[in-house]
Amino acid sequence: MNIKALLAAGALLATQSFAIVGIGAHYAPGLGTKMDAMDAPAPVADNVSLQHQGFDGLMQGFGFKLWVDLLPIIDIEATLNIQFGSYDAALYVTDPVNGSVTEVPLEIELGGTPFGKANPKFVAMTGDLSITYPITFLPIIRPYIGGGLSYHLNSFVLNQKFVSGIIDGTTQEMIQVLAQIDPTDPASVQAAQEKTQQLGEVMKEKVQKAAIDEGLNTSIGGHILVGLRAKLPIIPIAAYTNFKYYIGGDYPSEIDAGNMALELGIGLAI
Repeated sequence: MNIKALLAAGALLATQSFAIVGIGAHYAPGLGTKMDAMDAPAPVADNVSLQHQGFDGLMQGFGFKLWVDLLPIIDIEATLNIQFGSYDAALYVTDPVNGSVTEVPLEIELGGTPFGKANPKFVAMTGDLSITYPITFLPIIRPYIGGGLSYHLNSFVLNQKFVSGIIDGTTQEMIQVLAQIDPTDPASVQAAQEKTQQLGEVMKEKVQKAAIDEGLNTSIGGHILVGLRAKLPIIPIAAYTNFKYYIGGDYPSEIDAGNMALELGIGLAI
């Protein structure tokens, strides 16, 4: 058996198993991130209170990655992850006479996003620039460790302070009508139902406008990671997985950040 031929074949296999550059897309849930529900409705105006719940399950997410394996010793990765969690929120209008409560669910219609008209969502976007070091140089499988900088952007939460700031004369007038309904008068009940629907629509419009004015909260932090990429020889397809732990980052007080993300993806590697 020709030892030199075997070594040459092994070297060729290893070379073809690694790509110079790759781009991919991945599933990226936010591990451990939670949002605390309000214990009870909190007042936002006369006879009106607000309550929001916590996330409906795990924060879902997706992302995109570009990696470069051209440099000696180290590799470079650039990643963008977008994660989101849904929660319920509603206004409660109390009749000051008989104590009855009218619930006005708050929905948000975010034009130009994949979410559409739905429950409010907390959205977190993170851009990572990472330097990684391969643990081994085995063919096909490339495990590595690394870390780098993270740029965080996250949205608002429909909390007491936020909603209190968008109650104005128009909404206050509608609220007063709801607060004075006569449950024994069918005409009054019908009018209240119409005003409730109108108030919900007006509040949703105001929330959308206020959200645009509010913008996104930004902060800078860092991360460490462990990962693995796999690529068969010749075939320009690679699979990868990363586990990241984030250090730093600024979030709303209602958000308990898990500071962890998992990336499971596949991409084109040449």
